Amino acid sequence: MSATAPPAFLQLAGHPLRWQLLGELARSDRRVHELTELVGEPQNLVSYHLGKLREGRLVSARRSSADRRDAYYTVDLASLRSALVATGSAVHPGLCLAAAPIDRSPERGTAPRVLFLCTGNSARSQIAEALTHLRSGGLVEARSAGSHPKPLHPLAVRVMRDEYGVDLEGRESKHLDVFADEHFDRVISLCDRVREVCPDLPGDPECVHWSMADPSADHDEDDGASDAAFRRTASEIDARIDFLVAALVGGTEPNPTRGKDTP
Repeated sequence: MSATAPPAFLQLAGHPLRWQLLGELARSDRRVHELTELVGEPQNLVSYHLGKLREGRLVSARRSSADRRDAYYTVDLASLRSALVATGSAVHPGLCLAAAPIDRSPERGTAPRVLFLCTGNSARSQIAEALTHLRSGGLVEARSAGSHPKPLHPLAVRVMRDEYGVDLEGRESKHLDVFADEHFDRVISLCDRVREVCPDLPGDPECVHWSMADPSADHDEDDGASDAAFRRTASEIDARIDFLVAALVGGTEPNPTRGKDTP
């Protein structure tokens, strides 16, 4: 690529406000009014630049399950990483991103602790807990709970077994009050409704939101569409877990056991 023709990504993400928005969304899914407060700019300007990022397929939006009048914005970290790699390679083939190896040294200290929350603790948060343990090799301690626990969904068990080789059979759903006195480094809500009722936890953990649709909503248990919804949900969670592990324990290594539906 000619040095006089910078990649489109630079023109898209290089705008100071758009770069700031990408940074905020990389930390947590957000609604527009939250982003306006964080960046200190009016809503119409923030919405305009979010629209540009959506056109560039770096950001997507999903209607809130807690309030359908609202929407959560999400950055596609995998697409962002690919764009950054391509941009570096356009300058010089030696300029490429490489994940740092997982820090497995005995001196690394106490394992970081993460609590995943959703409404029922029957699918999304259970999947996230299991995948965090799998992808980190046990170097991250993960737990999960719900605001209104209900039995583990059989399709969550099936997808985790068939796609990731993880057995969830026999795991119990738990109420978030079980962890009210425990310390966590991060609390990650995967459900718009549970985000609204998440209690304050000891140690002032970092609170992160991943806005994800309930894969069991609007489907029968034996419906093929429901099975596909659970596979998509697990794949989306798995992609996010890779970046979570990288942030907590130094990076991820190539893993040949990744689920076949994972991008």
